[in-house]
Amino acid sequence: MALNYVWIAFFLIGFVVALFKVVFLGQTGLLSDMLNALFTSAKNGFEISIGLAGVMTLWLGIMKIGEKAGVIRVFAKAVSPLFRVLFKGIPKDDPAYGSVVMNLSANMLGLDNAATPIGLKAMGALQELNPVKDTATDAQIMFLVLNTAGITLIPTSVIAMRQTIALQQHVQGFNAADIFLPTLIATFIAFLSGMMIVALYQRINLFRLPIIVFVLGFCGLIGLLHYSLSGMPADKMNQTIGAIGSGIILLIIVLFITAGLVKRQNVYDHFIEGAKEGFNVAVRIIPYLVGMLIAISIFRSSGCMDYMLGGMTKLVALCGLRTEFVADLPIALMKPLSGGAARGLMVDVMNQYGVASIQGKLAAVIQGSTETTFYVLAVYFGSVDIKNTRHALACGLIADTIGLIAAIVVGYMFFG
Repeated sequence: MALNYVWIAFFLIGFVVALFKVVFLGQTGLLSDMLNALFTSAKNGFEISIGLAGVMTLWLGIMKIGEKAGVIRVFAKAVSPLFRVLFKGIPKDDPAYGSVVMNLSANMLGLDNAATPIGLKAMGALQELNPVKDTATDAQIMFLVLNTAGITLIPTSVIAMRQTIALQQHVQGFNAADIFLPTLIATFIAFLSGMMIVALYQRINLFRLPIIVFVLGFCGLIGLLHYSLSGMPADKMNQTIGAIGSGIILLIIVLFITAGLVKRQNVYDHFIEGAKEGFNVAVRIIPYLVGMLIAISIFRSSGCMDYMLGGMTKLVALCGLRTEFVADLPIALMKPLSGGAARGLMVDVMNQYGVASIQGKLAAVIQGSTETTFYVLAVYFGSVDIKNTRHALACGLIADTIGLIAAIVVGYMFFG
């Protein structure tokens, strides 16, 4: 229901603002621009969905191999103590646990193409346990919020873009991977915040041994990873990070296929079975994705985003805070709505202020620390026809806000 009101608000607010500009400011071309943006967004939504079809076909085919070979069940057993605390209503050792942990792992490694189809597979598995098919369960909400506030261990794409821009700007001795630790810390804070917020809504006791072990263990991993990579030159660090992510994904694929081979299964037929599911899912999400993108385009092209930024700038000035991060607020405001648009805004900031500036560095940390909450909500719930999302949107946006604040504070600590 919350998405319904947000969707309507995007259209109505955008149209009212545009109408005011046309009538009182004489901007007669604005309505044509908004209409063009509307059609372009609808086209982009369709193209994105079709573009996902190949990736979904690949990964859901691989997931089917792992499911038939029993590897997914092994993953489920490994994380069952932790997930039994967090995910209410899921039977012990259910295969859904395996899909959930693989999705969170792909997000952690910055492998968006792998994370989305695996996440849709996980949402489908959780939907099979849903007694009220059009209403999100507690487990589905916890999964979505942990997905949107997920830990980013390796912000691969952001590091690559920073390195490219630094070469264009002829910045000497630039370390594109210096955002690695700030991004990791900020996303870990966002992840814990999302987990705690949902736990409050669902009355989950987090003071349990599996949760404590996970938090302490991950803190130790952060320290170990920072110690191992911090002394490397930028080029070697980028290569190492890329090798880690690619190697883990390829290892999972080989592990699934090998497990099927050992059990004398028809691995290829299992892949085709899962691949068919992937194509069907890609087709089902088209109307949901197009619907969200066209609403965002109306709000953005009407100039409402500029007004929001202006108001925030004045508020920051009144509070007497440092104002460098204000240039990065459009990224933070756009990221929950559109990852591609936020990425473009990040590049604009780096081009305007310089990739090595405090604004440029904060832009990179913010881009790597927040998630496209509305996109994930529309696609993941849309793929299983969930209409009533309950408290998912509120929890996701609160976690995003905390992640944004953490990104700014941690960014200043490291770079300011």
